[in-house]
Amino acid sequence: MTTDDFSSFDLNELILKALSLQNITAPTTIQAQTIPYALDNRDILGSAPTGTGKTLAYLIPAVQHLLDFPRRQPGPPRVLILTPTRELAMQVAEQTKLLTQFTSLSTATITGGVAYMNHAEVFSKNQDIVIATTGRLLQYIKEENFDCHAVEMLILDEADRMLDMGFAQDVETISAETRWRTQTLLFSATLEGNDVHEFAQRILQEPVEIKADPSRKERKKILQFYYRADDIEHKTALLIHLLKQDDVTKSVIFVRKRERVHELVTWLNNAKIRTCYLEGEMVQAKRNEAIKRMANNTVNILVATDVASRGLDFDDISHVFNFDMPKAADVYLHRIGRTARAGKKGTAISLVEAHDYDLLKKIERYIKEPLKLRIVHELRPKTKAPAVSKKKKISEKAKTKKNEKNQEVKKKKVRERDTKNIGKPKKKLSISKT
Repeated sequence: MTTDDFSSFDLNELILKALSLQNITAPTTIQAQTIPYALDNRDILGSAPTGTGKTLAYLIPAVQHLLDFPRRQPGPPRVLILTPTRELAMQVAEQTKLLTQFTSLSTATITGGVAYMNHAEVFSKNQDIVIATTGRLLQYIKEENFDCHAVEMLILDEADRMLDMGFAQDVETISAETRWRTQTLLFSATLEGNDVHEFAQRILQEPVEIKADPSRKERKKILQFYYRADDIEHKTALLIHLLKQDDVTKSVIFVRKRERVHELVTWLNNAKIRTCYLEGEMVQAKRNEAIKRMANNTVNILVATDVASRGLDFDDISHVFNFDMPKAADVYLHRIGRTARAGKKGTAISLVEAHDYDLLKKIERYIKEPLKLRIVHELRPKTKAPAVSKKKKISEKAKTKKNEKNQEVKKKKVRERDTKNIGKPKKKLSISKT
């Protein structure tokens, strides 16, 4: 389903007013596909790359449900949203408050890294929507400080990340504690592999499966191109040159491994370029500090691994750099989704060495468009681009005709072989009488 206007979903005027105030007028692909089913009280197994509007895809129907069926008396939470990280929980809470700003609905967060007393207010007051990380919420459930009986809708955001972080059992325990709910929505950056599907089977009831890659129109908001690099030194020189351009105002640089994070930060610091970084084994205090520095623009360049960057949403990211190419094409979409958010435009630049060409072609096939090559004249590559085998594209009609012809040849060969096997008739030998 596609639509150009949120009003076609028959949403409450207070929701439409809040969306309009944020200049959000047309739904994205994931929103257009998810909202109708969610409003129809169906369980949903959805996937979409980060930056495609996944959060609003589940928040809008959740808020609409609360407004459609207001409770007569205050009580414990009716909507519970689980996230893998504290940072994502805070971002979801912020979006929830914006969406509910003209309503009387209340929102609270329960996360790790926060003292118990700061959560006491959540338990003493009535809440409509609670956004929580699994570990801390489960602790409060076991201590009987959190009442799950009133939860009508359970939402799991970035379920694949929860599995990666080993939270599957915690989520299933929370799912059992909220067994009186009437609807469950599970979202993941990707549905590839069996893990998410097997997990979903234990949580969801006859779900609608939605896989929403961003449309061409959405992707066109992101200018995508690449530079060829001879080696790591050349690639670093290209990155330093590009970071110094005036249009690069705020950027995220992706690398594959945590070791490369520290190497690259050192190289950039040597070039007098200030950065902050995120990697998987950072302690929470340092992680919070890096996020804070990016958020308040103390530093405008973040170096990160894919694992460390999940769930982060910074405003006004002008550029995303793939210093190391991602191993999977869907991860590429996840990375570039950090820019061009909230209707804005952005740029995604990949730095490609010779050994990355297979990955580059895989990404181009996945997004169904070629990435444009650009060159910095003073940093022009000295090596030639790897030869790419150009396979002639065959139309479906031509393929069918070719297959039919092959079948005819096979049949003909069978007949010839059968005939040949019969053998030639033997000639009668004439015996001359003498």
